[in-house]
Amino acid sequence: MRRRRRPGGLAAGSLLVALSIAAAACGIPTTGGPTAISKKDVPFHLLSPASSPTASSTLPNAVAVPELIFLVAPTQTLAPVTRGIPASTNLGGTLTEVLEALLEGPKPGESASGLQTFLTPAKTRVTARVTGGIATIDFATNPIQVVGANQTLAIAQVVYTATELPGVTGVVFQFGGQPVDVPTASGATVPGPVDKSSYLPQAPVF
Repeated sequence: MRRRRRPGGLAAGSLLVALSIAAAACGIPTTGGPTAISKKDVPFHLLSPASSPTASSTLPNAVAVPELIFLVAPTQTLAPVTRGIPASTNLGGTLTEVLEALLEGPKPGESASGLQTFLTPAKTRVTARVTGGIATIDFATNPIQVVGANQTLAIAQVVYTATELPGVTGVVFQFGGQPVDVPTASGATVPGPVDKSSYLPQAPVF
């Protein structure tokens, strides 16, 4: 007895043969595993992918650390106020920043409350270095343009501001790189170093 052929068998076989021929014509590998292809057959955009975005090179703003500077109160004694100073691991650098803030003088609200400074309002360049606890503070120009008791208060402003920083125990002054003697509360003029004990009458009243 002759077996009847299932309908569509020939058509299915013909379709498989046609797909195999088409795949070979399109360059699609018909092997079971991966094979290397020529560089010229790789799309250009895959050979040169867009560069990935990089992190911004902009550094974050320096963290401000609250530090004290000393202005002069109506009582003719020192008054501490706070300024935000960029954080630094270098004591001399921190002291320089603090002294620059001191030279800027009181803010409008502080002036309105009676605080003032006996250092020249105009900002002069200042640098500081600390060795063995002694700060050598060098003002490019003399920031003290007052005399008498006010001059002593101006010196006390710098001394109290500098020695408020941990690690600073005394101060030596320079103007334009040249050492200078400074007056103390006792009336003596000394080359330094001077410290808070040299200006006890000017100490803040809490």
